[in-house]
Amino acid sequence: MLAFVLISQSILSYKTEMKVSAALLACIFTSGIAYSQSRKFDFGPGELKKGYTQVLPETTYSKEKGYGFLPGSSLTGMAHGKDALKNDFITSNQPFYFSVDLPEGDYDVKVILGDKEGTSEQTVRAECRRVMIYKELTRQGEIKEKTFTVHIRRPEIPGTTEKVKLKPREFDYFHWDDQLTLEFNGANPKVAAVEITRAKKPTRVFLAGNSTVVDQANEPFAAWGQMLPAFFEPKKISVANYAESGETLSNFLAGNRLKKILSQMRKGDYLFIEFGHNDQKQKGEGIGPFTSYKRDLKYFISEARKKGGIPVIVTSIQRRNFNENGQINETLGDYPAACRQVAREENVPLIDLNKMTKVLYEAWGPGESEKAFAHNPQVDNTHPNPFGAFEMAKCVVQGMKDIKLGLTKYIINFEGFDPAQPDLITSFYWPLSPSKSTIKPDGN
Repeated sequence: MLAFVLISQSILSYKTEMKVSAALLACIFTSGIAYSQSRKFDFGPGELKKGYTQVLPETTYSKEKGYGFLPGSSLTGMAHGKDALKNDFITSNQPFYFSVDLPEGDYDVKVILGDKEGTSEQTVRAECRRVMIYKELTRQGEIKEKTFTVHIRRPEIPGTTEKVKLKPREFDYFHWDDQLTLEFNGANPKVAAVEITRAKKPTRVFLAGNSTVVDQANEPFAAWGQMLPAFFEPKKISVANYAESGETLSNFLAGNRLKKILSQMRKGDYLFIEFGHNDQKQKGEGIGPFTSYKRDLKYFISEARKKGGIPVIVTSIQRRNFNENGQINETLGDYPAACRQVAREENVPLIDLNKMTKVLYEAWGPGESEKAFAHNPQVDNTHPNPFGAFEMAKCVVQGMKDIKLGLTKYIINFEGFDPAQPDLITSFYWPLSPSKSTIKPDGN
């Protein structure tokens, strides 16, 4: 536990103190210059593969290098065998982070994992705990190459002088900086190489939403949006999660978050929209589910369509609120109904996550469902933990298949999901990330 806390403190200090990493990158960000360079890193103390940059346990990130490990973990390098790229690796008995300075965009990341003389087991996450590889095992002497696609971004809106209006806490996040940050975790991770290449225009799945969608930065909180990348074929789909805790449709607009999404949207990209938890708390004349909420929801839809995008409405997840009969109380008022109404009026695909999570929670029941939420130790019946978020992501993926979205042909690692027959927490594997918090996200 002490090591867990120390890692978390070191990373927070690093994020707080780090400035813009390179003047050249700043020029690229603001000028729109194309960036196609591949970055290739050979991990470990063995022979260096030609064309690669060697990364040793002591290779700590610096602004001058523009890559390296973040402080806080004890790393070990090992080498054996003749293959220059695969004969060595770096490992640790703690989660460890590797960061690379890159302009915003989509990147295909190939990781080479395993040990010529042993076994390995690892989970790989990107940015703020975004799941890319879920529990990858290698047998004795086995080496595996795995690829995933990551979206990274900055607050600046290209072609304008405007920025996303970040909240103070967001300056410490990994997903609004000048870097791609990878988290290697698990019981026995062994990383031999990392190769990063600009992706060739994958279909982007933009997510607009609140704390139930966002890439939650800290344990024990999680949201379905950060689980979604693990279910899509790399190089084809890039999940771009722009959700943030505490947001409403109107706040998302006022903070330039939709404008940022639209600045990057290409024809055929998707915009998933899930709001409601915070919108229902807004008061005033003309504010409500069938007035201001519907108006703003239709604006999101029309603006996405102007860019050739495909909007998808997702109704809000239920709160874990049971009555004496073990059934979920409807706490979101008419907001899910307003979503369904807009979907009909605008002919927009709808994933009814509100209905699916009602079935999900009731199938678990009051006792078992508690294990899917972030009780830390405060009772939080709004925000799921990683297990709950993973189950909700399965609901969303099943919803995509049910309404036959075009991107479903790129779904992987998924055999279907019935929320009436959910998984038990004993089936879920989640090695804890170092960053943790006892503060509930906005919008509880």
